[in-house]
Amino acid sequence: MLEGFGVHSSIFASDWISGASHAVDDSVRYGLDFIEIPLLDPANSQPERDRGLLQKSGLKALCSLALPEGCWPSVNGDEAVDFLKLALDKTEQIGAVALSGVIYGGVGQRSGNPPTDREIDDIARALEKVAAYARSKNIALGIEPINRYENHLINTGSQAAGLIEKIGADGMFVHLDTYHMNIEERGIARGIIDCGEHLGYIHLSESDRGVPGKGTVPWNEIYGALAAIGYSGGQGIESFVNLPPQFASALCVWRPVADSAEEVMAAGLPFLKNLSRQYGLTA
Repeated sequence: MLEGFGVHSSIFASDWISGASHAVDDSVRYGLDFIEIPLLDPANSQPERDRGLLQKSGLKALCSLALPEGCWPSVNGDEAVDFLKLALDKTEQIGAVALSGVIYGGVGQRSGNPPTDREIDDIARALEKVAAYARSKNIALGIEPINRYENHLINTGSQAAGLIEKIGADGMFVHLDTYHMNIEERGIARGIIDCGEHLGYIHLSESDRGVPGKGTVPWNEIYGALAAIGYSGGQGIESFVNLPPQFASALCVWRPVADSAEEVMAAGLPFLKNLSRQYGLTA
């Protein structure tokens, strides 16, 4: 899996297809270890180009996505499996080490009720097939809980870990995000502890998705909990400075969360790296 610090590419480019080179160059300029590539439309991705950019830069990568309507596994299991298998094919061709995100549903998927046993069973059946396919390609598969306003199915670290245990597949991990945790967890440390050994990746996002250290997220509590479980995985900054309109609408980002990517990286990255060193996660 990943180690060190990275970023979601949307901090540098609103569209990966047209802005990949710029996002990779800026990631290198800030001395990052990896980049997260949004694979929202696998069929129209450019994996050969992306692989070349990564090889030239020396960056590692993971891909991430949320499922489009019509491919939600609690509704259309076969379509979900087909979509995620295609995404895994592209992830392999890119040379990324993992595919993660809202692989159990969509951003904006809400029934108006708590998740049912049948919904979770249907998701588990679909993801069991996807996990087997991912293992055959030596690609890790991650589940990212998101907040109740964006999805009703998996909102906490405990729920994500429970789904992985229900599936019972090797090569799966929980992908936490401090923005969502700040809304959903009864204490961010508890969410991290609940994941334990399942935690493989974390998004470091401020309470307004802006500059880490300038909001209300309890960063010392986060790093204390990460140190307590012996976390050694990737730490990815996710600040949505540049978003495509459809993504901004789904995430309800209606105003700038920071003045620029430079502000996030110049202030937020050193802040987080300092905490990571203080708590012994990185040298």
